[in-house]
Amino acid sequence: MKRFSSIFLVLFLTVIGVSFLATTAFGQAKLIELNYALFQPAVSWPGKLAEDYAKEIGKRTNGRVKITVFAGGTLVAADKTYSGIVKGIAAMGMSCMAYTRGKFPLSEVIDLPLGYKTGAAATKLINLFYEKFKPKEYSETEVMYFTAHGPGIIHSKIPVYKLEDFKGQKIRCTGLAAKVVGKLGGVPVAMPMGETYDAISRGVVDGSMAPQESVKSFRWGEVIAASSQSFGAGYSTGFFVVMNKQKWNSLPPDIQKIFREVNKEFADKWGTAWDFYDQEARDWMVQLGKKVIPLPAEENTKMAALVKPLLTEYVENMKKQGLPGQEALDFCLAELKKLEK
Repeated sequence: MKRFSSIFLVLFLTVIGVSFLATTAFGQAKLIELNYALFQPAVSWPGKLAEDYAKEIGKRTNGRVKITVFAGGTLVAADKTYSGIVKGIAAMGMSCMAYTRGKFPLSEVIDLPLGYKTGAAATKLINLFYEKFKPKEYSETEVMYFTAHGPGIIHSKIPVYKLEDFKGQKIRCTGLAAKVVGKLGGVPVAMPMGETYDAISRGVVDGSMAPQESVKSFRWGEVIAASSQSFGAGYSTGFFVVMNKQKWNSLPPDIQKIFREVNKEFADKWGTAWDFYDQEARDWMVQLGKKVIPLPAEENTKMAALVKPLLTEYVENMKKQGLPGQEALDFCLAELKKLEK
């Protein structure tokens, strides 16, 4: 009887052990699949950088996480990306705040014409801003990281060497850039980026205001005469990368740690990329025989003074909403000055 009991005990423990090992192995092998919404095309450099991010997460997690990037707005449109992530249509994704003006009120300080000169500085600034203020406007999601493009400047058929050259020019722009154009004396013309090449070539508009990399990615360099480095009124556009809150909370702590590490690295990669592609576009302009005009300091100072009311307007709007707009603006101006040294 004792022998039978011993055999039964051994068999019982063996079954329990095998079950435990099988369960553990299954748990370890369970794949976490995430979809990633992106409005830029897959063939664009932002599309490739998003794919690099997905691969890096997969590599660091030893294949436990698989991120599938749905580029070109195929999963959700650019202006629906944030709400789509909140609802769980997309597990995570990237878009820019400008597509949903008013949704991220305090963060709109980043889009103001603060006098940006580089995308690296703009990207560092938006991440510093978030860490400092932790605005509640992102509370429905888990923030991965932010980026912001290089300075939005003037690209035109009529070269701009001084402020007076810009007055009266019809300039394609949207959102905040339209206000910048108006303050500088240009005529804002609302138009999607994709329609700009044809509009410039046919004389519907005289140019556009956008980051330098746009002249190559949209091939405007073929139909404009010059890019003028109007850094005094240099604005940016903030981009977010966020994850669905429930999806984030479901991730194991070690996976969350890996995400945080990769997020920090890729924020830096984006900042470097904006400047790399801005420089590439400048070089391309020169190859085409077009001009890249560095405006004199006095012209940039004039431009900065003309767009300053937009900064005041932001502060007043934030005050009405009970948000620390003045503090946010002062912080960003002070930090940008350090970053652009």
